[in-house]
Amino acid sequence: MRRSYPCIEVDLNKLAHNCKTILKLCNNQGIEVVAITKGFCAKKPIVNAMVEAGIKTIGDARIQNLRGVAELNCEKYLVRIPMESDAVNVVKYSDVSLNSELKVIEKLSKAAKRAKKTHNIILMIDLGDLREGVLELDLLDTVKEILKLPNIKLIGVGTNLTCYGGVLPDEDNLSKLVELRDKLEKILDIELPIISGGNSSSLYMVINGQIPNGINQLRIGEGIILGTESSFANKIDNTFQDVFTLKGEIVEIKNKPSVPKGTIGLNAFGEEPHFEDVGIMKRAILAIGRQDIKVDAMSPRDEKIKILGASSDHLILDLTENMKDYRVGDIVDFDVKYGCLLQAMTSPYISKYYKHR
Repeated sequence: MRRSYPCIEVDLNKLAHNCKTILKLCNNQGIEVVAITKGFCAKKPIVNAMVEAGIKTIGDARIQNLRGVAELNCEKYLVRIPMESDAVNVVKYSDVSLNSELKVIEKLSKAAKRAKKTHNIILMIDLGDLREGVLELDLLDTVKEILKLPNIKLIGVGTNLTCYGGVLPDEDNLSKLVELRDKLEKILDIELPIISGGNSSSLYMVINGQIPNGINQLRIGEGIILGTESSFANKIDNTFQDVFTLKGEIVEIKNKPSVPKGTIGLNAFGEEPHFEDVGIMKRAILAIGRQDIKVDAMSPRDEKIKILGASSDHLILDLTENMKDYRVGDIVDFDVKYGCLLQAMTSPYISKYYKHR
C-alpha cells in the first residue's frame, strides 16, 4: 500500500507487550490500571490492541473519543472533569467520571435519572498540584451533598499530580489520599473502594515498591504507550519506547549558510530567533511543521541528524555530519515524546498506520 506522508506508524505488537508489562507490574501490587487513550485520540485499532492485551478499563479526556469506541467491551472513564453542558453525553458514553464540582455532579444526577441509569463518580481531591479537586476543608461537606443525589454512586476518591504544578507524587501526599478516604468511610459509614492515585508519574513509586498501601488504581497513559514514567522520564524495564514512529519526507536538500542574511525580526510565531555561525550546512527540509508537531518533543532516530527548527509547515534539519546519502523523497524517522505524540495524533494532516506481525 502506498503511504501518505507525514505519518505516524504504530507497532501494535509492541503496544500489547507494554500493556502486559504495566498490568503485571501494577496488578502484582493490587493496583488496577486505567489505560489512558487521549494521547492517541482513542484511535480504535490501538484501543482494540489494548483490550486484547488484557486492559479492562480505558480512560479519556474527551467524550468524543469515548463515543468512538462505545461498542468496545471495556469499562470507560472520563478523566477530564465534566462540563455541565455535556452531562447527558457523559452519562451516555462513560461508566465513571472524575469530578470536583458539586453543581456538575447535580447535573449528572439529573441526566442519569432521565436515562434510568446509575452513574459512578470518583471525587478528585487537590493535594497541592492546583489542578482539579476539592480542598480538604471542603471534602466532608461535599461528600455529604453527593450522597443525597439520586442515580449517582460515589465509588472512590482520586487525585492528580505533576500535570499542572509539577508536584511529584510521594509517600506523604498519596498517604494523605488514603487517610482522607479512610476518614470519609468512618465518619459517614460508607464504602469507597477505589483510591485513584494519579497517573504515570506515580509509576516510579510502584517500580520502587514505595507506593502506599491502599492506593489501588492508577491512570496510565505514557507508561504504556511510550514505556516511560513521567516523574523523571526514566524508561520502564521490559517495555518498548518506540511503539510510535513519526515519519516525514524530505522535500529539499541544499548547502546553505547557517545564519540568515539581513535584519532579524520576529518569526511567524512572534519569537526572535537566534543563530550560531558554523559556516555552510547541508540542510534538509521535511514537509511537516509546527501545525502538526511539537518540535522540542521529538528526536531523529538517526543520531547524526540535528533538528534546527521549524515553521508552520516545514521542519529544517542539519545533515552536515551525516554520512548517509539522503535525497529528496527519502523518509526520516523520529522518536516522539508525549507532547509531540499528542499533537501529531490529533493533526488531520498526519496519516496513521498500524503495524501487525
